[in-house]
Amino acid sequence: LGLAETQQTLVLNGLRDRVKLQPDGQLTTGRDVAIAALLGAEEFGFATAPLVVMGCIMMRKCHLNTCPVGIATQDEELRRKFSGQPEHVMNYFFLLAEEVREIMAKLGYRNMAEMIGQTQHLDINKRGLHYKSRGLDLSPLLTPASELNPSAGIRNLTGQYHGLDIAKDIDFIAKAKDALENQIPVVIEDEIENVNRTLGTMLSYEISSRYGTEGLPDDTIHLKLKGHGGQSLAFTLAKGITMTVEGDANDYTGKGLSGGKLAVYPMADVVASGFEAEEHVVVGNVCLYGATSGKAFFRGKAGERFCVRNSGALAVVEGVGDHGCEYMTGGIMVSLGETGRNFAAGMSGGIAYIYDADGKFPARCNMGLVGLETIDTPEESEEVHSYIKEHVEMT
Repeated sequence: LGLAETQQTLVLNGLRDRVKLQPDGQLTTGRDVAIAALLGAEEFGFATAPLVVMGCIMMRKCHLNTCPVGIATQDEELRRKFSGQPEHVMNYFFLLAEEVREIMAKLGYRNMAEMIGQTQHLDINKRGLHYKSRGLDLSPLLTPASELNPSAGIRNLTGQYHGLDIAKDIDFIAKAKDALENQIPVVIEDEIENVNRTLGTMLSYEISSRYGTEGLPDDTIHLKLKGHGGQSLAFTLAKGITMTVEGDANDYTGKGLSGGKLAVYPMADVVASGFEAEEHVVVGNVCLYGATSGKAFFRGKAGERFCVRNSGALAVVEGVGDHGCEYMTGGIMVSLGETGRNFAAGMSGGIAYIYDADGKFPARCNMGLVGLETIDTPEESEEVHSYIKEHVEMT
């Protein structure tokens, strides 16, 4: 229903040729794909079916870190039970594509592009209707969108310019040539604005494509930036890059952090004027989403859903909003200030150290999967102290 209405509305308003439509949800067979294409889809989202092909037995325990077949877990013992192979998924999609090709041949289409939006081939199976829904007239859903606006395109025809050729990362890559090719340390200074999104990602690609997950030695490339970081600053920042931002940053900062080091702190002149960083937000929501490794230090508070799905990174911050450490499976988080409500919802791994000066944290913590303890050994105390010391040095 949503796909049909979206297709018709976009065509009616002359916007369909600018976008691609991708439905998902229970797409499992070639017939499903063919019907979606006829309704207007160009891309198709698969999740459950490929998971089952890899060995998923639908235990509904993905959030508990106890997946018995080793798919949705960080537990090494359980991960050894994983028996899936890439070839299993490849074979599934080959067979699915073969079924789609057979349906296309029956309909007389040579490629998928010709098939998109041709709803005249679809009809309602009235025998499959529930007795309560038999009185509904569903024919408008199958009205060919081309009849609503004959002059408009019914599939994506216009490419979108993303401006990658003028991205600031292009300059970073050129200036980091010695580091990338010969592992010679470099320092790059620059100013940034919030239009500079996913800063550091293209540079990280250059590292991972050359050195894989090992990356470069720590601090080989130091990006000393000043200004306002755009969305997804330091997305998938690779090992070997240290990014420091004197200013602030938007949502999704450090998303997918992959071994790099990141620090965000207020400008020196602002702090000198009496600005108390620990009382203000310095980075936005959903920071360090899905981070796997690396370190992040924020002098100030972070927004909501800090460290959601973190699985291996270290983060030190001076306060967080609601839903902190949601679905976290690994890594370490240190909060030097108060948290919001529903902290640790779905958290199945990792450690969060919270400075709870006023004793409010227990009431704000979701106790469904976690327990509360105090630091009771000199070794652990020294370890936490080292995290805070590094935070001070970085910010």
